[in-house]
Amino acid sequence: MTNNSESRRPSDRSFISPAGTTDEPQITLRSPAELADALPYMLGFHPSDSLVMVAVHGEGGRFGGRLRVGIPTAPAEWEDTARQVADCLVRGSERRGGKPDGIVVYLCQEPRGEEDGQGVMTRLRPFAQRIRLACGALDVPVLEALCLSAGRFWSYVCPDGRCCPAEGSPLAPVGTSVMAAAATFAGLRIRGSLEEIEGRLAPLRGALAEETERALDRAAAALMPRILHGATREEVGAETITLAQDLMRRMTLAPPVEGGTRGDDWDDALLGHDEAASLILGLQDREVRDIAAEWMEGEAAAPALRLWRALARRCVGAYGEHAAAPLTLAGWVSWSTGDEPTARIALGLALRADADYRFAQLLHHACNEGIDPEGLRQCLREERRRREPRRSRSAAVTRPPGRRGRTAPRRGSRRTAGSGQ
Repeated sequence: MTNNSESRRPSDRSFISPAGTTDEPQITLRSPAELADALPYMLGFHPSDSLVMVAVHGEGGRFGGRLRVGIPTAPAEWEDTARQVADCLVRGSERRGGKPDGIVVYLCQEPRGEEDGQGVMTRLRPFAQRIRLACGALDVPVLEALCLSAGRFWSYVCPDGRCCPAEGSPLAPVGTSVMAAAATFAGLRIRGSLEEIEGRLAPLRGALAEETERALDRAAAALMPRILHGATREEVGAETITLAQDLMRRMTLAPPVEGGTRGDDWDDALLGHDEAASLILGLQDREVRDIAAEWMEGEAAAPALRLWRALARRCVGAYGEHAAAPLTLAGWVSWSTGDEPTARIALGLALRADADYRFAQLLHHACNEGIDPEGLRQCLREERRRREPRRSRSAAVTRPPGRRGRTAPRRGSRRTAGSGQ
């Protein structure tokens, strides 16, 4: 098969959706429309401004590894990106058990300015062709390549205008397809869009961000004299852990009425600027961060995740790189509690904040490789037992108290209009 040869159409073969396993009912996808509808269920969210590639194995078309990256804004980067992602997906699949027999490609991007969905499809066509050539060079055909934009989809592979018209085909309304019903039955859920999930972890903006940066400046200025005048690293670390425990208890006692960004606003209002700044700086210590990583299950997980998200939003201005620690902890708690899609996004943002942050690198790789997080949980449990041999003390450190009531957010702490959410 040549690098750009036409592969078999989805109507000529079936694909086994990821909603099922060998022990559960499987879903057969036979058309571009069904493949387009399945995408958010494969990822756990609606991808935006993304190239998604899915490995396909065997004659039955079983879906395997998945890869998602942002679409480069500069066309000059498309060829290198296409080669890199094709090599990454194929080599990764080989490490996990076998070379793919094919690949399904998705290009997801919303129109910009006066552009419409068909304009997006046309503009990205050269990128899709480069991806097909890169996959073909590795002897893996692209079985289908779809563009999703403005509520419609187009096929870059199908030449038949009767099934794939030039104006595109409408995507199925959310929750109305066979795939949606099967995913609901299997317990799969879509956690919103990529943009929404990233927005909950993005730095604050406006007046609140300015106050936060001033607090970080004050905390940094206060920490250095303490170290120079004999305050030990252990003392500073112990104070950081105690502060984190106090804030987790505060969040446990004040659960938000609503989730999503409204819940984030509530959590932001619960944190004082100076205490949040002190905790952000304290988490830059590796040993402190590793102790904080022990709050990854049971009653500790939910308040810990709320706290790490809130701290990540506080890493503003010159302190953007400091977000790597709370973002990594947020990703770890998400992964440990079964939310792999959010974990991958949080860990990816941690590496965007600091590409050399080793803990994020290791967790991101392990999560993408499908490794069971239980091994790391066991190590953290053992480390906690070794450090705190008395069971009662361990329970006090790792589990915030149960909900006893609700406290109101502090006045003047809410986000200002226009803040990142």
